[in-house]
Amino acid sequence: MKISIIGSGYVGMVTGVCFAELGNEVTFLDIDARKIAAINEAKSPVYETGLEVMLAGNRSRIAATTDYQEAIDTTDITFVCVGTPSDDDGAIDLKYIRAASTDLGHALRRKEGRHTVIVKSTVLPGTTEQVVGPILEEASNTRAFVDFGLGSNPEFLREGVAVRDFMNPDRIVFGTGDERTRAIMDELYAPFSCPKLATSI
Repeated sequence: MKISIIGSGYVGMVTGVCFAELGNEVTFLDIDARKIAAINEAKSPVYETGLEVMLAGNRSRIAATTDYQEAIDTTDITFVCVGTPSDDDGAIDLKYIRAASTDLGHALRRKEGRHTVIVKSTVLPGTTEQVVGPILEEASNTRAFVDFGLGSNPEFLREGVAVRDFMNPDRIVFGTGDERTRAIMDELYAPFSCPKLATSI
């Protein structure tokens, strides 16, 4: 499968490199040109045990760019892995999610064919459908669950053992809003034998 990863921080890097290890073609997308340059030189912009070795070993299946249109046009599914820091009162700040969704929506508007968007960033339940979906629809002038797939796939990664956690999960949870997206997620996670919990979003 051809996958794009928005955000080359901790979650994005581990997710993308591990998907490449499973045989997928992965394109990292980030607005930070320094991170993109590092990835294209097979150097991880974040440290995690075993990650850079795995990145180097899958260099032929990994690319990186700052161009949203390039990343979306050359992939079938996008994982949104941008940061969700806490604001002053402890609530999750969605500014990076909103910005990424807007830019992604503009790219979807110009793409031919169906695309699937999966939110992997740490967000509250309902955020994918109530926040990300409407932004994508407005920016792309298309409809979620009809013209593009939309889902969520929370991460359960522990720092220091994140690569091991990803490659040997005790469970996989994803939420989807349409059958085509559900089928894509089933196919993507088929290599894993752990329990898979598929829900609505």
